[in-house]
Amino acid sequence: MPGMRRPLQRDDAVVLRVQKLGESDRIITLLTRRHGRIRAVARGVRKMTSRYGARLEPFGHVDVQWALGSGLHTISQVEGLALLGKHFVEDYPRYTAACAIMETAERLTSEEDQPALRLFLLTLGALRALADGEHAGTLVLDAYLLRAMAHEGWAPALAECAVCATPGRHRAFSVAAGGCVCPNCRPPGAAHPHPLTIDLMIALLGGDWKTADAAEPAQRRECSGLVAAHLQWHMERALRSLPLVDRGERT
Repeated sequence: MPGMRRPLQRDDAVVLRVQKLGESDRIITLLTRRHGRIRAVARGVRKMTSRYGARLEPFGHVDVQWALGSGLHTISQVEGLALLGKHFVEDYPRYTAACAIMETAERLTSEEDQPALRLFLLTLGALRALADGEHAGTLVLDAYLLRAMAHEGWAPALAECAVCATPGRHRAFSVAAGGCVCPNCRPPGAAHPHPLTIDLMIALLGGDWKTADAAEPAQRRECSGLVAAHLQWHMERALRSLPLVDRGERT
């Protein structure tokens, strides 16, 4: 009924994306801790007098309150918890890695208002790692992608054959088959990555940063190619941001 106040909800969230709406508003896409992905209108945030426009920028961790709507919700209050983007927006390798993480998180939450706690925690953890700058941006990105795929049930087989489950470090890798494959199951056209590349993928998936940080540039690039191909095979579409990721840095 006209005049009725809409129910309010509050949660902490990561700002995934912002879009202009009209002359002064924005549509904000958020990945929240308890409510999953939501989209909400932030009224007047593009005005110089906006009280919270600067808090609703991509990569920010915010405490947000919104009024429920039948389509788009409406943001009513925002507090900045950690504006993580300010630590890497001028660092192209880390910035492009963050963009790929944001796009992946949005793609993996195809339904709005559906809880996705583990993905929220993975996304927030990856942004914090990029902000800290302790590890190379591409390593943080590939670790995120591998763990996000594991959450979806898409993790590549790395310690056994993806087809027959024979244990061992197999030399061939087939995206279509689901990861590493033994000689008996190897399909035509399978890749043959360096063994250290598979070790790097295992390290990133398991959080072994000592091994990951010591990886050579060639293994990092080969790992990134396999991870991207595996992700996009399962998503059945390409990520626009992945080709923009700077793969040349080393830290």
